[in-house]
Amino acid sequence: MLDQPDYIARFDKEDMFGVISRQHLQLNHKFEVSGLEKFEAISNIVLSGMGGSALEGEFVKNWLSDQLPVPFEIVRGYSLPSYVGEDTLLIASSYSGNTEESLEALAQAETKGAQIVIFTSGGKLAERAVAQKYPHFEMPSGLQPRVAVCYGVKALTDLFTELGLIESVNGELSEAVEFMKESIKTWGVDTPIDENPTKQLANELLGHEVVMYGGPTTATASLKWKINFNETSKNLAFYYNYPEFNHNEFMGWSHPQKTNIKVIELLSDLDHPQIAKRFEISNRLLSGTMPAPIMIQALGKNKLQQMLWIQTLGDFVSVYLGVLNGIDPTPVPLIEKLKIDLVK
Repeated sequence: MLDQPDYIARFDKEDMFGVISRQHLQLNHKFEVSGLEKFEAISNIVLSGMGGSALEGEFVKNWLSDQLPVPFEIVRGYSLPSYVGEDTLLIASSYSGNTEESLEALAQAETKGAQIVIFTSGGKLAERAVAQKYPHFEMPSGLQPRVAVCYGVKALTDLFTELGLIESVNGELSEAVEFMKESIKTWGVDTPIDENPTKQLANELLGHEVVMYGGPTTATASLKWKINFNETSKNLAFYYNYPEFNHNEFMGWSHPQKTNIKVIELLSDLDHPQIAKRFEISNRLLSGTMPAPIMIQALGKNKLQQMLWIQTLGDFVSVYLGVLNGIDPTPVPLIEKLKIDLVK
């Protein structure tokens, strides 16, 4: 079925395949932002966001953790940490601009006197940015937040560079874009299933719950795969990461001894050697209860390329799985209904 364009088009009504095929180009986006020159010394960074609007923070924190000179925390919820104050860089991130948790966190940041930046495509957050003259990284509209993550990554790196927190990474981003142009050539709709690893994996996952396990380099990707399967495929999925896996969930595979779950392991040769050893030993010790994992080795010459490669691979797999599940991969109707019911 995945080699039949008419079948795919019947479900992919909003061209999600086209969107994910162009995602990497978001890293070349040029933002026009003013007002950053007024910022004073920053002791800590907090990004307030939910779902896909928090993912850019997770991605950049993972990628640039060894370069950022101050702590960087992602807050998913209504309340900010007590330490937030005048020396805090508070990034209010909501793609729609109407996420109630982010709006509540912004209100708290204002009372604490934090230095505020807005990431949004519109809504109430954009209105607040105009009213208070907050620096505003305006995200191109018309996408689902989970496939606008690279816009957020570019915005964060631009912001951190402008504030002198990191050296410019634009050269590394441009190289990653070119790398991804080549990488996705065999993942598209026009590549038949016998030559397309993403179609093959989607077929293998059909009818199964899925759990992803990553290591330090692929930790953000394992979360992104889980979000993709949930929102794009409308498929139950979970994630966890090594080495923490070996300190709790590792034992959980003792029962039940029969499961419908498919296990995917996202591996990187950039991690500490003990991470690969942990994967190998864990798989051996769990061979009697945990299903044989599907092992995916990240490609790329550096951390950014590997993170982007394995994250984008998951985007393609999730859209194909959504089509096989017989649904439109773009909309998230239950989430939209929830938002409506919350304000009644």
